[in-house]
Amino acid sequence: MLETLRKAADGLIGLSAFLGALGALVEVAVIVVDVVGRAFGAPLFGSQDLITMTLVIVVFGGMAVCDRVGGHISVDVLENRFPGAMNRWINIGSALLGAVIFAFIAGAVAQSASLSVMLNLSTNLLGLPKAWFQYALCALSVITALGMALRAAELAISGRDVTRERPQGVT
Repeated sequence: MLETLRKAADGLIGLSAFLGALGALVEVAVIVVDVVGRAFGAPLFGSQDLITMTLVIVVFGGMAVCDRVGGHISVDVLENRFPGAMNRWINIGSALLGAVIFAFIAGAVAQSASLSVMLNLSTNLLGLPKAWFQYALCALSVITALGMALRAAELAISGRDVTRERPQGVT
């Protein structure tokens, strides 16, 4: 059962990473067009809106894959002095704490998105609905929270640490 969940989670994590990478490409394209446009006296209208909103996708799109490959910052000064079982429980606790934090982020942003819809909030220049980006951030946070919760469950049940493995398609 955990293996089936892991395959599904890796698929969602891959989608999240793909969206983050796509956001990064859009970000770079917008910046290049804006900078070149500024050189010719015609900056890209609404570039600040595009950059700000796309950055949300870039940052939160990469969170799940960062956790999957063990890329988050960790302080392992005392790790060698602790027994393996204690390190495992610390890893389980940190994964659960991360899952709770990202679940709270998702909940808070979902409430904010509901307010954005109710108040018809949009970006300053282009008038893009803010709720679109807030719902995207919410979905990406949920994917990260689920990935962290699954990592904690795998560590607790089977002792498997997926951060020590490389998922398919990730180098």
